[in-house]
Amino acid sequence: MFATLPLTALRAFESASRLLSFKAAAEELSVTPTAVSHQIRTLETWLGVPLFERLPRQVRLTECGERLFRSLHGALLDVAQSIDTLRPQRSGSSLTISTTAAFAALWLVPRLGRFYARHPNISLRLDTHCEVIDLHQDASVDLVLRYSLADYPNLYGVCLFDESFGVYGSPEQVALAAHRTPTLISVRWHNSRLYAHGWEAWCAQSGETWLAGQPTMREYDEEHYALQAAIAGQGLVLASNILVSESVASGLLVAYRGEVLVDGAGYSALCVPGRERHPPVRAFFAWLEEEARISGHALR
Repeated sequence: MFATLPLTALRAFESASRLLSFKAAAEELSVTPTAVSHQIRTLETWLGVPLFERLPRQVRLTECGERLFRSLHGALLDVAQSIDTLRPQRSGSSLTISTTAAFAALWLVPRLGRFYARHPNISLRLDTHCEVIDLHQDASVDLVLRYSLADYPNLYGVCLFDESFGVYGSPEQVALAAHRTPTLISVRWHNSRLYAHGWEAWCAQSGETWLAGQPTMREYDEEHYALQAAIAGQGLVLASNILVSESVASGLLVAYRGEVLVDGAGYSALCVPGRERHPPVRAFFAWLEEEARISGHALR
C-alpha cells in the first residue's frame, strides 16, 4: 500500500516546509542543501505540481505545498508520538506550553500545583515570549494558550472562557472612589484591536464622569504590573475578570461597581491537530478544562 511513497523526499519536504529553508532542513537532517533540493525536486516531479516558490534568499510554500505540509506534518507527528509512548519513560514526559507572561503569572502558575499533584511524571516548561508562535512551523511547542478575537480553523482548540473587564482596587481605594475621582490604572496593549479605549467604554456604561475632569492616569506595559499597582493602593485598575480572580479571592482587590463589565475576547488552548492525542497534552487539556470550569463558577 505504501511501497511507492517517496518517504525520504517527504521527510525532506516536511523539514524544509516547517523551517522554510532548504539550508536549515539540511542541517536538521544532516545532509547537504543540494541533497534536500534534489529530494524536493524529485517529489515535485512525482506529484506533477510545484510545492515551493523559489524566491531570492528564501522559499515559500505554494497552495499545494501548504496542503501537503498540513497533512504530512500531522501524520509524522502522530507517528513520532506513538513511538514515544512505546519507549520506556524513565524520567516521565515533557510538555512545553506557550502563553503570555501575564496569564502565566496571574492565572496559570497559581493553579499548576494541582496539575503537578495529579501528574507528577510530567515535566512542564513555560514559554512566555511575546511573539505569536506558528505551531505548524515550530514543533518544539506542544500547546499554546491564546487570548484573541480570532478563530483558528487549522488548529485543534478548546475555548476555556470568555473575558470581561471591570474596575478593581484595594478596599481602601474602592471606598474612597465613592467620594472622589480616583487615579486610573490601565495597560498599554500590544495589540490595540483586542481592547481599545477601555476606560472610555467602562465609564460610558457606568455613567461615571471621571474622564471629564482629566483624572490622573497610570499606564503599564503588562497586566501584572497594573494589578500590583492597584494592590499597593495607587488607584483603581481596569482589569480582566480572569486575570484578577486570584487577587479578588484573596481579598487583595475588590470590585468597584462589580455589575458593570465590558466585554473582552476569549482564551483558548490550541495545538496542531493530532497532538491532542499525545498523553501529556491530553492530560493538560483535561486539567485546563476542569480549572476553567472551576474559575467560571467562581466568577459568577
